[in-house]
Amino acid sequence: MTDDQRLENAPGGSLPHVYALGRIDFRFPSTGVEKEFAQTIGRTRTANLTDRQALCEALARSENRYLVRELTFVLTIHGMDTYLLEPFDPRDFDLLADAVRPRPRPDDLDVVIGNRVACPSNGDCDGRALPVVRFSQLYSFDSDSLIGALEKPEKMSGEQFDDDAQELLARIMLMADNTGVAPEHRAINYLAVRCPSIYRRTFEAHRDEASLSSIEVRPSAVSDTQLVMNVVFAYTHRTTGVTDKHLFQVDVSGRYPYLLSSPKPYYDH
Repeated sequence: MTDDQRLENAPGGSLPHVYALGRIDFRFPSTGVEKEFAQTIGRTRTANLTDRQALCEALARSENRYLVRELTFVLTIHGMDTYLLEPFDPRDFDLLADAVRPRPRPDDLDVVIGNRVACPSNGDCDGRALPVVRFSQLYSFDSDSLIGALEKPEKMSGEQFDDDAQELLARIMLMADNTGVAPEHRAINYLAVRCPSIYRRTFEAHRDEASLSSIEVRPSAVSDTQLVMNVVFAYTHRTTGVTDKHLFQVDVSGRYPYLLSSPKPYYDH
């Protein structure tokens, strides 16, 4: 059975939740739309701007917002076009326009929260064979702003703090090379961008001469009515080899994951 068939046969016809990390970009769906943009940019002051900066400048003008609805917006994950993006509420097209950066950087990150819709059986998804995510919320930032929002532990230099946070984020992003649909992926994606506790615990481990040795995600039996994932961070002491594990429980039952309880030590059963 294909992924699309599984979506169509989901219980109650419900649409799978998506919590995906990637980068939002746009495509021109037709030559006509591309020409319309070119004419609009020609009426905008664009001296000393790159082509992309000029386009973003045109999109920022209220009189040109109609053009946003003509673009095809795509979420790319590790360089691969993964989803077409549509808002649940048409007023949220502005969120898409704001996510298109005039000066893209390698560490730009967009979080897309919504529901996945399978392509029709004829494969016609706006001319592209990609599933659609109808999003309810977008977050856009870069790694510096994400790390800058974290609280630095006492007695830790700013340089060490940045190095530790960047290393952990890079480690999690390797795990987050996913489409954000599976419960374990939604849990780890949520923790990467919305849970300062995982960074704080890693800072403390490094202070105590331990390294992050593994991150495991498994279903929890905490409830019959909730879908909860156990995310276990393991830290191994660099000298003794002793491993200390900490548990983060994430409820992924609904569209918006959340931390079910405070992090706590974890022991293998």
